[in-house]
Amino acid sequence: MDIIFLHEVRIDTLIGVYEWERQAPQTLQLDLEIGLPQTVACQTDNIDDTIDYGKVVERLRQTLAEQHFLLLEALAEHIAQLIMLEFGAPWVRISVAKLGLLRGVKRVGVSIERGKRG
Repeated sequence: MDIIFLHEVRIDTLIGVYEWERQAPQTLQLDLEIGLPQTVACQTDNIDDTIDYGKVVERLRQTLAEQHFLLLEALAEHIAQLIMLEFGAPWVRISVAKLGLLRGVKRVGVSIERGKRG
């Protein structure tokens, strides 16, 4: 399976269980690995035969501006389902991290994997 990856995507959004976390947007760091449904783009060199990672990032920014989550787990699941359903990816691995939230901890987060890796 061919995989597109996007590492250290930064997006600001409201997220958190605690009220103080939802007072102002937090910067999240996303790492995504997206399985491609086919390998045709390797031969055609045509963007229409692959998943356009620019459109993926644009869609993520849009959805996180419109929708807010309490848990990173729920956000990661939402992103995984969005990529699989809207972009046709058969498999994704998503990591979502909050930056500098806890003293002495650079990042806290969650990683999930969904779909079938072929």
